[in-house]
Amino acid sequence: MVHSSDSIDVPGGLPEHLPVLPKEVLDLLAPSPGEIYVDATAGLGGHASEIASRLGSSGTVVINDLDEAHLRLAEDRIRAVCDDRAADCPRIVPVHGTFAALPQKLRDQAIVADMLLADLGFASDQVDDAQRGFSFSRDGPLDMRYDRGSGVPASTLVNELSEAELASILYELGEERASRRIARRIVERREANPIETTAQLASIVRGCMGGKPSRIDPATRTFQALRIAVNDELGSLRSLLSSVKAAGISSGSKSGSKPWLAGEARIAIIAFHSLEDRQVKHTFRDLCDQGRAKALARGATKATEEEIANNRRSRSARLRAIRLSDSARSMTP
Repeated sequence: MVHSSDSIDVPGGLPEHLPVLPKEVLDLLAPSPGEIYVDATAGLGGHASEIASRLGSSGTVVINDLDEAHLRLAEDRIRAVCDDRAADCPRIVPVHGTFAALPQKLRDQAIVADMLLADLGFASDQVDDAQRGFSFSRDGPLDMRYDRGSGVPASTLVNELSEAELASILYELGEERASRRIARRIVERREANPIETTAQLASIVRGCMGGKPSRIDPATRTFQALRIAVNDELGSLRSLLSSVKAAGISSGSKSGSKPWLAGEARIAIIAFHSLEDRQVKHTFRDLCDQGRAKALARGATKATEEEIANNRRSRSARLRAIRLSDSARSMTP
C-alpha cells in the first residue's frame, strides 16, 4: 500500500506533510510567474503550494481531487504557504472529480494548462482514518473509496464477485501470486457471514500465507488491488494519458475539441507501482518517438537516499516528465 506523503498534525489543525520528489518536480516543471498549473491529484496540496508560491497573482492553480476534504485542505495550504513566503497568491480553481474527467472540465472553463502534475499516490490521512477502509492495520469498514459519495465500497466487491473475478483482480491489479488461494478463502468465509471490515479481510489473507516470513504485510497486495479496482485507478490513468496524447489537436481541427494543454506544456506523473509506471512510460515514449514531445529527464527520476530516509514512502516513487512539442497541434493521434 503506497501513499505519496507522510503527514503529522501541527498547530492550527492544518496537516503538514512531505510531498514526494518536490525538488525534482519543481526543476522539471520550472514554473514561471503568470503560468497556469494543474494538479490532477491535489491531495494535501504539497506540490501545489510549492508551485503556487512561484506563479504570482497573475498565475492560476487548478487543484483537482476526488476527496472534497482534500480540496479544502489543499487550498488552505496554498494560501498559507504563499502568506508565509510573502508571495502573491495565484487564482485557485478547485475541481472535484476524477482526473479522467479533468481535461473536459478544463475545456469547459477555457483553462489551458502550462503545467500538469499527477501524483498517483494517496495521502497518509486517508490511511490513518480507519473509517476510510484503506488500512489493513486499522480496523474499520471495508470501503476504500476516495469519494464516498459515489461508486461501491470494497465490501461489495469482496462479497459479490465470483471467485474467478476476485482472483483476477488480485492477480492483475495486486500482482498477488496467491490470488486464487485468497479468492477461494474469501468465498468460503463469506458464505457464513459477509466480510465487512478491514480486519476481517486482512485476517483471511494472512491466514492464506501460512505464517511465511515476508518483507511486507501479506495483506498489502490484496488491499492495493481492491483499492485500484474500487476507484478504477488504472482506467482513470488510461483516460488521462489518452487525453494527453490527443492534446495536440487544435480547436480548429475536425474534432472541434478545445485545447486544455498549451502547445509546449510540461507534464509530470509520479507513479508508485509498475502497473501505473508502465502506462506512463509507454505513452510518453510514443509521444517522443512521434516527435510530439521531448523527455525532460532520462528515464524515471527516483528519490534520493536522503529523501527516502526522511520519507520512506518515496522509495517506490517514479517520476517521468515530458514537454509537448508545439508542432503537435497540427497532428492527430
